[in-house]
Amino acid sequence: MIERKQRRWRAGVCAAQKHSARLARWATLALLAALALPASAATRAWLDRDSIGAGESVTLNIETDQGVVAPEYAPLRAQFALSDEVNNRQMQMVNGQVTAKSLFGVALTPRGTGTIDIPSLRVGNERTAPLRLQVAAAAAAPAGSTGAGDPAQLGNADVLVQTVADDAHPYVQQSVGVVVRLYLGVPLTSGELDLDPPAGAALQRIGDDVQSRREIDGRMFTIVERRYLLVPERSGPLTLPGARFRGRGPSGFFDDYFGRGGDLTARSATQTLQVRAQPANAPQPWLPLHDLRLRYTATPQRAAVGEAADIVVEASARGATQAQFPELPTPSVDGAQVFAEPPQFDEKFVDGSPQLKITRRYSIVPQTAGPLRVSGLRVPWWDVAVGAAREATLPDLNLQVLPGRAAPAAPAPPASAPAPSVDAAPSGSAVTPTHAVSGLLGALPLWMALAALFALLWLATLVWGWRRGRASRAPAGAYAASSTSSTSSTASTAPRARYGLPDLRKALDGGGLDEVAAILCAQAGVADLDALLTRLDDPAQREAVLRLQRARWGDAGDVPGARAALRAAFWAGPHWRDTPRKQSKDDLPPLYPRDA
Repeated sequence: MIERKQRRWRAGVCAAQKHSARLARWATLALLAALALPASAATRAWLDRDSIGAGESVTLNIETDQGVVAPEYAPLRAQFALSDEVNNRQMQMVNGQVTAKSLFGVALTPRGTGTIDIPSLRVGNERTAPLRLQVAAAAAAPAGSTGAGDPAQLGNADVLVQTVADDAHPYVQQSVGVVVRLYLGVPLTSGELDLDPPAGAALQRIGDDVQSRREIDGRMFTIVERRYLLVPERSGPLTLPGARFRGRGPSGFFDDYFGRGGDLTARSATQTLQVRAQPANAPQPWLPLHDLRLRYTATPQRAAVGEAADIVVEASARGATQAQFPELPTPSVDGAQVFAEPPQFDEKFVDGSPQLKITRRYSIVPQTAGPLRVSGLRVPWWDVAVGAAREATLPDLNLQVLPGRAAPAAPAPPASAPAPSVDAAPSGSAVTPTHAVSGLLGALPLWMALAALFALLWLATLVWGWRRGRASRAPAGAYAASSTSSTSSTASTAPRARYGLPDLRKALDGGGLDEVAAILCAQAGVADLDALLTRLDDPAQREAVLRLQRARWGDAGDVPGARAALRAAFWAGPHWRDTPRKQSKDDLPPLYPRDA
């Protein structure tokens, strides 16, 4: 009888526990669903591109969730000619709720050039953020073009293809921008535009196609621009094939009857570029550009011993890409350590030419107080417009370094304060004070407070089960931990390298000197190159590290020679000095004599 009651009591307890766990799960799901409320989308506006040429058009897009409420375009008519207004309404379901969005679009043709500010527009009860558009002035028209750069032979043609290179006399390894323009005077149902790569040069497509509309000789044309990057590989004449277009436009009854079918074909003229060889007096590394400018975007206001002072340098190059531009050098500073972050690149096409912006941050840590001189960067380059060597420079920075501030000592704990117990409760099951829980639950609605309470009870049940399972496995785990404690303590004393030999070889091949130094210091487990010299056992490797220091800090450092010495000395890996180890005392006597 007693056993039957005990079985019934156990079954009731198990059923209650399962019911509580089920309620906790449903309460948690309800709480998460209530917290994951859909966020209303704000009214926003954007342009399909932020820079255009004179006479081109740009599309302004406006998205709102206020229903069919058209934007007020009146503030735009003073600076733009508006055309092709469209709108679209979309409906979608988010978290069980149906939301509707309206998308408006309008083509804007600027009436002037320069930087044009697009004002904030009213859309219902909200306003869009102001935008900025850069309109470039009309460039010199190429041969066979009108004053606006459009082909003079358009006439009554329905389709025409034009190919324009930004330099007709480039140098070897110079980045040449090539723009292919497709002029369409009729609607297009399908089409294909191709440009074959020339012999003796590399041709790469850059970005996506850009579409605009323009009125030419009283006719409205749709213009599609496709950008390419051309890099000549040898000097002499370079034949650039014409771009080909084949498509299909609208066709009438008689076109289908006579088999014409509305086919459209066009081809641009073939061009010949005269590629010039690299001059003998050109600076190295070879960097042919149209323009290069350096500037400081951030300089330190103060400097102190042991504190990092940040310097940010920006380089703007016209006629270069990321793969072509060399690494910005690290400034030479006596009496301070310099740490260079990886550079940030921004590539884009402007006026038919590639443009590159490089931003790099340098952290300077002074070691002594007093005046500190930071040498400005110098980047040699070749001006392709005038055919002369130039050098982009930055002025030196003079800083006054203040003495370092001593770290304040930690206050001693009061003698009467009891020491916290380590094994009072595990960190994963810390107990929340009762008044904090009650205050939190009081600020929530009743159903949400109950859901949170059930969730806490469910978590407490999981923690209780985890602690019971952990306690049952404690003896075996303790024995395993005691058997490996001596091995782990011995292995922790040796420096662990974050990099391997493949990483070192990769840095020796194409990385900077700062990257090579960082990898060697990480493999040795030291903080600087001076400590690295004490760990190296090979004299050739120590000499290579000394050359690395002279190349980084010296005014006339030989960077190529230092890189070659590092590659020759460390290609097989660093050779470390043996560190003496204490012979551990065996718990058992040896099976055989040690001197046998």
